[in-house]
Amino acid sequence: MAACLPNRDGVIYFSVERETKHHRNCHLIVEDWREESIKGGSLKHVDLQNGSNGWALPPGEVFSLWGPNYFAKKSEVPAGDWLLNPAGVDLLRSNSKLDHVLSRPDNRVMASLRSSKTPEKWSKTFVLAVNLQVPGRDRHSAIFYFAGKVDEPINPNSLLNQFVHGSDAFSDCRFKIVNKIVKGPWLLKTAVGNYTPCLLGKALKCYYHRGPNYLKIDVDIGSSAIATAILRLALGCVTAVTVDMGFLVES
Repeated sequence: MAACLPNRDGVIYFSVERETKHHRNCHLIVEDWREESIKGGSLKHVDLQNGSNGWALPPGEVFSLWGPNYFAKKSEVPAGDWLLNPAGVDLLRSNSKLDHVLSRPDNRVMASLRSSKTPEKWSKTFVLAVNLQVPGRDRHSAIFYFAGKVDEPINPNSLLNQFVHGSDAFSDCRFKIVNKIVKGPWLLKTAVGNYTPCLLGKALKCYYHRGPNYLKIDVDIGSSAIATAILRLALGCVTAVTVDMGFLVES
């Protein structure tokens, strides 16, 4: 999520790259435990300018979000920096859907956090995981991990705190994704759109798993016929693609 103005969305940014290159600049600073978590991901972190077959962080300004005067002037403004820092990406295959992975004792991200801190400290570090569950004969999950500042709990007066600790109905009305096919076939670009926010909590079935210091969101892509059709289009015709993708909490 991004640091944002009072009336703006928050956004989490990722650039997902597959056999292609993406030319932008971004600087990534990590704590030791997040560095371990990032390196341990099944999808590697790559250089934003020259990397391929992995993920990187695009600058926040590539995303245009509703500004404070949007309803009066219909104006959008560039997003700022992200609020939560990346902690790695996993691409996993299984025989059944993977749900609530942060609760598993063998989850590598939570294990990295626990091993680096004393119990009273690691329990204050917030972790968010978004699991895009891909339908098919074999189940696949693209899991994006994010973390707050070390030893610093969420501000109790923030929108993020409302989203994390609120009801599922509240979260469904706030959880969005914004994405763009930066490089790929025209047909796929047309189907996905150009940085158009989509309210995931309304378009797809989302399941929220809340723990003492984490929120895990399972997004069932198979719950939407349209989303499944776009996914099949992508898998059927694409050999190389670059996607800018952000997760938002709408204010």
